[in-house]
Amino acid sequence: MATNRTGNSILKQEAVGFSLIIILSWATEVFHLPHFLFSEPVTFNWERAILRTIVVAVIWVWVHLATKKILTRLHHLEEFLLVCSWCRKVDYEGEWLTMEDYFGSKFHTETSHGICPECARKTMGRIAAQNGSTTNPPIGSKK
Repeated sequence: MATNRTGNSILKQEAVGFSLIIILSWATEVFHLPHFLFSEPVTFNWERAILRTIVVAVIWVWVHLATKKILTRLHHLEEFLLVCSWCRKVDYEGEWLTMEDYFGSKFHTETSHGICPECARKTMGRIAAQNGSTTNPPIGSKK
């Protein structure tokens, strides 16, 4: 949510900047700045003002679309949860927390531990192999 607000702020700042450029290009013609700066004749040059406006507007559209695409990608990437491949800790606001601490602080959820059926089968297989047993009772069955 914060990224979306920041993204809108960036796009608004771009809009203000490009609008100022267009306003200044028209003010240049209205107040005859080329006459004062370059000794050009005092005339209102519509063609120059319109051409500048078109060029700035085209660049504005291109920059707006590129910025929007980058912000969308950034927002998408920020939705990922960064988890350490080795210790399974979670990166939360620059601090690496255990899964339990992360869920407790982020979602105010108590955690408990269990074992999924696949890990239970693998573990039972390893235990059986260490004990020399060749048969593994299925998980959940009574022996």
